[in-house]
Order: sequence, then C-alpha cells, then structure tokens
Amino acid sequence: MFEGLFQPMHLLVVVFIALLVFGPKKLPELGKGLGDGIRSFKNSMKETVEDSAHPERQRSAGEPRAPEPQSPTLP
Repeated sequence: MFEGLFQPMHLLVVVFIALLVFGPKKLPELGKGLGDGIRSFKNSMKETVEDSAHPERQRSAGEPRAPEPQSPTLP
C-alpha cells in the first residue's frame, strides 16, 4: 500500500502544493515551528525514559512534588 509513497516526484508535488498554499514567506516559520515541536517531544520522551530508569533519583528543591493519592472518605 505504501510501497511507492515517497518517490522523488511525489515529494516535489507535495512541496509545490505547500508553497502554493502557504507562500514562500510562511514556509520557514512553519518549518521552525515543526522542528521545535519535534525537539520538545524528543526531550520529553528522553526525560520520561530517564525518570523510569532511575526511580531512586532525588528530587531537586525547585521541582514540584507529585500529588499523593487520596483515599475515599466514607460517611
């Protein structure tokens, strides 16, 4: 189904359509925003993996404390 999806001609058509829709002045801004989003996602995934790999890691003084689970109260 996706065998010939990323052929050079297909990519050129996609770039041409993006250029028509957004214009040449807006494309660098969109690329920068996309790159920042991907970088932020990678950093958060890396932090999550590091936190799960080292649960004994000490919290620093400025780091917020996770809320403790509340037990339901019975009347």
